[in-house]
Amino acid sequence: MSENQQVTQEAPLRVALLGCGVVGSSVARMLVEHGDDLAARVGRRLELVGIAVRRAGKDRSDLPVDPALFTTDAESLVTRADIVVEVIGGIEPARSLIELAMKSGASVVSANKALLAEAGPALYAEAAEHGVDLYYEAAVAGAIPILRPIRESLAGDEVRKVLGIVNGTTNYVLDKMDTTGQGFAEAVEQAQALGYAEADPTADVEGFDAAAKAAILASLAFHTRVSSDQVYREGITEVSAADVQAAREMDCVVKLLAICERTETIGSDGRSTAGVSVRVHPAMIPRSHPLGGVRDAFNAVFVEADAAGQLMFYGKGAGGDPTASAVLGDVVAVARHRVGGGRGHGESAYADLPVLEMGQALTRYHISLDVADRPGVLAQVATSFAEHAVSIETVRQHIIAADPDGPDGDAGETRANLIVVTHTAPDAALSATVRALSGLDTVREVVSVMRVEGA
Repeated sequence: MSENQQVTQEAPLRVALLGCGVVGSSVARMLVEHGDDLAARVGRRLELVGIAVRRAGKDRSDLPVDPALFTTDAESLVTRADIVVEVIGGIEPARSLIELAMKSGASVVSANKALLAEAGPALYAEAAEHGVDLYYEAAVAGAIPILRPIRESLAGDEVRKVLGIVNGTTNYVLDKMDTTGQGFAEAVEQAQALGYAEADPTADVEGFDAAAKAAILASLAFHTRVSSDQVYREGITEVSAADVQAAREMDCVVKLLAICERTETIGSDGRSTAGVSVRVHPAMIPRSHPLGGVRDAFNAVFVEADAAGQLMFYGKGAGGDPTASAVLGDVVAVARHRVGGGRGHGESAYADLPVLEMGQALTRYHISLDVADRPGVLAQVATSFAEHAVSIETVRQHIIAADPDGPDGDAGETRANLIVVTHTAPDAALSATVRALSGLDTVREVVSVMRVEGA
């Protein structure tokens, strides 16, 4: 009997699909169209036994599946499957359905970053209790294989930093602001017209999506439980054309970055303690950096490890087919465990490092000041930096014409735009410096503040 004949005669593995949106439709189609190849790779056929949807009567004739497979009874469906694929998103009913699937003996493949970032440890515990797998490669960066390399390929190494562009919508918006000079609102509208942004883009532009992904990346990279509410988050809604231009003058580009970093902090007793800094915010990054050239709606993740050095993962971070590719990779992995025995990796949180406050994160600032052009101003500014133990890397000054309508005492006074870029310092010290600068009588306005990374 040939291997293919043996695969055909073995009882198929039953696959239940929760959700049939953009990603779910691609998963269903690829399961059917690539059925023979998937069977050869797994050692058993994969049989789609049902697709849970909100509305069973919706026309889905474009999918090569039996219409009878569509059901609104998701609870019943997950109890009769060997593998459950969850692509409905959100917290509920996704969590309850996943837990029910595990209790019924099914392994789970999910693309749900919000749920994994909020309840990952609890779901890992459920999977361990019931002897099933929980895989979620598609939850971060779509088709890009990043979670498995961190969890498995770098298991013998020590990851120091993960720096990533993990939201395609914001990358598209910032890229258009940089390359075409568009304003934020105009770039968002274009992203919506092209399908890169939702009608309500809040989750993307305010950084919630990237924060959930950062929590997952940090948890895996540093063997420490990190939830999304522990991630410092700033969105891109306040990024202005002036910020983008200022970055260009430094040969930098503005990106929304997810930054996960293992750091050493020095306590009052002089002892060094390891911790994890996890943050999402816009930052200037050199165009020469590998992330500086990531364009349009693409994603990329840059990893630094002790032995492996610097690694770059790049590709499509969203969309039906790219995300379905990652989902099916997980399906094959858990199906192989069903056929050959054993389980995949569970949670690794042995390090249990403290998650640091944003004030403890080490970063650099680009600060733009509107100041009076008079003797002693630069000395005052420099003193403020020195008083907060922040070292200045560069200073640039541009004279601004006198303002005849300025405030009393300033009318007709020549002004200057002072650009200061700092060396690396704790974010708390940098923030305190900015507050001190805003209180100087010679500083008319702190025009903008943006962090600088990757230099």
